[in-house]
Amino acid sequence: MKRLVLLSALLAAMLAPASAAAIVGFHSPSGNIRCDIFKQGVRCDTFQKSWSPTPKPKTCEFDWGGSIGLGHRGKAHFLCVSDATEQGPALDYGHAIQVHGFRCASLNSGVRCVSRRSGKGFKVSRQSYRFF
Repeated sequence: MKRLVLLSALLAAMLAPASAAAIVGFHSPSGNIRCDIFKQGVRCDTFQKSWSPTPKPKTCEFDWGGSIGLGHRGKAHFLCVSDATEQGPALDYGHAIQVHGFRCASLNSGVRCVSRRSGKGFKVSRQSYRFF
């Protein structure tokens, strides 16, 4: 469990904005999901949801369960965060962004992001989430 939290913290640190040019942000047409794609990973924040995340680790002192992270290696997972993603422009349903080795698609059923290197990813919506 400590290893997962440490990996989450490291990914969150890697996803911290290094420069605006290295970040591609977008939000779902409803505005409920906002995502940032960095060279090292993807982070999506979901604001309204009817699902529950995994239990909050004791080592997490910040917000838990609304943010999902994905790097080039390993599976997607929840992030312990103290900030938020940028608004970015709306990504219309049926459209996708491919940048920094990641592909994120805006679907009527949610947002789906995949690492093109590992094939790992996640799908998140107001109703559910899934890591694969």
